[in-house]
Amino acid sequence: MDGAREMKHLVKVEEGREAVDGRPSVGPAYRSAFAKEGFPPPVPGIHCCWDIFRLSAEKFPGNNMLGRREVVAGKAGKYVWMTYKEVYGTVIKLGASIRSCGIELGGRCGIYGANCSEWVISMQACNAHGIYCVPLYDTLGAGAVEFILCHAEVQIAFVEEKKIAEVLKTLHNSSKFLRTIVSFGKVTPKEKEVVENFGLAIFEWDEFLCLGCDTQFDLPVKKMDDICTIMYTSGTTGDPKGVLISNKNIITLISGVDQLLLCVNEQLHEDDVYISYLPLAHIFDRVIEEMFIYCGASIGFWRGDVKLLVEDIGELKPTVFCAVPRVLDRIFTGLQTKISSGGILKKTLFNLSYKYKLYNMMQGSKHDKAATICDRLVFNKVKQGLGGNVRLILSGAAPLATHVEQFLRVVTCAHVVQGYGLTETCAGTFVALPNDFSMVGTVGPPVPNVDVRLESVPEMNYDALSEVPRGEICIKGDTLFAGYYKREDLTKEVMTDGWFHTGDIGEWQPDGSMKIIDRKKNIFKLSQGEYVAVENLENIYGLVPDIDSIWIYGNSFESVLVAIVNPNMQALEQWALANGITGDFTVLCQNQKAKEYILGELMKIGKGKKLKGFELIKAVHLDPIPFDMERDLLTPTYKKKRSQLLKYYKSVIDDLYKSLK
Repeated sequence: MDGAREMKHLVKVEEGREAVDGRPSVGPAYRSAFAKEGFPPPVPGIHCCWDIFRLSAEKFPGNNMLGRREVVAGKAGKYVWMTYKEVYGTVIKLGASIRSCGIELGGRCGIYGANCSEWVISMQACNAHGIYCVPLYDTLGAGAVEFILCHAEVQIAFVEEKKIAEVLKTLHNSSKFLRTIVSFGKVTPKEKEVVENFGLAIFEWDEFLCLGCDTQFDLPVKKMDDICTIMYTSGTTGDPKGVLISNKNIITLISGVDQLLLCVNEQLHEDDVYISYLPLAHIFDRVIEEMFIYCGASIGFWRGDVKLLVEDIGELKPTVFCAVPRVLDRIFTGLQTKISSGGILKKTLFNLSYKYKLYNMMQGSKHDKAATICDRLVFNKVKQGLGGNVRLILSGAAPLATHVEQFLRVVTCAHVVQGYGLTETCAGTFVALPNDFSMVGTVGPPVPNVDVRLESVPEMNYDALSEVPRGEICIKGDTLFAGYYKREDLTKEVMTDGWFHTGDIGEWQPDGSMKIIDRKKNIFKLSQGEYVAVENLENIYGLVPDIDSIWIYGNSFESVLVAIVNPNMQALEQWALANGITGDFTVLCQNQKAKEYILGELMKIGKGKKLKGFELIKAVHLDPIPFDMERDLLTPTYKKKRSQLLKYYKSVIDDLYKSLK
C-alpha cells in the first residue's frame, strides 16, 4: 500500500483495516488534496435550493437565464431569452397557482417532458414552496410513469404536451393521488373530457399561471435537511427506486464544485452559457443547471432532436458542454469521417498537427499552449463546429473510451474531462482535473466534499489493501442521499456506518485519480447512460421455447446488447425441416437464416414484454455446445460465470459488434 501513500491529489483521513468478523478488509479513506484544511463550508445565505435561485435573481436580475430558439414559419432562428427577473416573476405566479390547488409544504409535484423553460420554472416553484419535485420519465421501463405517480403520491403534474396521453393512461390508478394536470402547451377537448371523467382538473400553461393571481401565499420556511426532490433510478430488478435528495445534498455539491473550479482556475462566471439537452429528470443535468443558476449564467435549451443538436450548439455558442459518451462518440466518428474524406494534403496536415500537439500535452504542456499554430490553422475548425466558445467538455453517466477522450482533448481546444457519480451521491463524486494528461481514462480524484475508500471484494479477487488497491468504491459525506423512499430495506443494503456502497469496482491510480474497472453486481450501463439489469433480461428472453440458455452481454462503450444462445436442438431441427434447410445441429447453428430466426423469436418476446429499445438484443451467436462447468462457464450451482463467459467468447462478441457497425 506504500504506493498509494504518495498519491499527490489526495490526503489520507483514515487508516485501512484488515478483514474482521466476516466483514471484508477496507483501504484507507482519502479526500481531495483541495480539502486538506477541511471541506468547504456551505455558501453564506444559502440554506435551501430556493435560495440558490432567489439570490441570483436579486444579484443578476437583467442577465439572460433561460433561452429557446424562436421558430418562425417552421424555421428555427435565434435564441430568445427570459431574464432572471422575468423567470422569478413567473415562478412566483406559478407557485401561487400550485398553492391555490391546496398543495402545501411537503406536497408532491411531478414534472414530465423534455428540457424546457417550463420544466425549470416548475422546479423552482417547487423549491420556493418546499414541495417535492418528482421528475417523471419513461426510460425506466413500461409502467414506470404510473409507478412513480402512485409510489410518490404525486398530487399535481406538469406535462409536456405530447406526453399527456402517457399520463392519461395511468389515471385508473394514479387518480387516487393526482388532482391536477398542467400542460406545457395546449390541451385538446378529448383530453379534457378524459381527465374530467376521473374527477381531475387539467389546464394549459398560460391558463394555470392566472389561477393564483388574486391570492397571496407566504413562502414557507425551508431547512437544509428538507427533501427537495425524489429522483427515481433503476434497480437490478423490480421497480424503480425513489432516491431522496435534500437541500443539503445539492448545496454541499455546489460548494464543493465551486471550490474545485477555483483551485484549478476554471470558475464559472455570469457570462457562461450552457446547452441543456441531457435529461433534467436525471441528477447529472439537474445539478449542473443549479450550478449555472448559482453563478447567474445562461441556460439555452435544445429543440429535442439529436440530429439538430450540433445546429443548436452552433447558434447558442455554449462555453460548457456536458455529454454522455454516446454523444461524444458521435462527434468523434463525424470528425474521423471528415478527416478521411478531406484529401491527402489536409489529412496529412491534420495527422502531423495531431501527433505534435498530443506529444506536447503528454509532456505536460497545457492544451492551449501545446501547439498554438496548429490550433489556429487546423483545430479551430473543430472548435467552431462546437460554436467556437466551448472551454470545458464534461463527460459523465458512463465511461468514455480512452482513444475518444484523448482525441477530443487534442482537437477541441477545450478541457475534456470525465466525471463519476450516482443519483445517490448527487452526481458529483469524482472529476478529472483539467490539463493533467495522466488522468485520461480515469474519472479523476474525489471532489473536495466527500471521503472515499475501497472495500475488498474477495469473491472477485479485488483487494483494497494490495499494492495496486482495487475494490468496491465507498463514499461518505453530505452529498449522500437521505435514503430510498418507502424502502428502508434497500437503504440498509447500501449504507454501512455512514458509507455508501456504490457497487462499482475502482482502482486507485498512482496520481490519486480513480479508474472504474468493473461492476460488483450484474447491472451495467450502456454508452447512452441507460442501466441494464442483465439477469432480469435473461429471465425474460429465457421464456423463448426454442432456446435452452442465453448469456446477454453489453458494456459502457456500446449502445446495444448482443447474446450467446444455446438453441434447443429439437426446435431448431424442426424449424430447419419446415424451411427446407439441411445440415446437422452444428451446421444449423452457423446458418445465417437460423440466427435471424432465433433473433426474431427473441425480439418477439422482448416486444411482447414491453422491453425498452436499448433492452432488445441486436445480434446473436448460436453455440451448439451448452454452457458447462468443464469450460468453467458455470458454477457448480449452474450460475453463469460472467467474467469467464466474456473471456471465452471475447472474439465472438467483438465480431458481433463489428457486424452491427
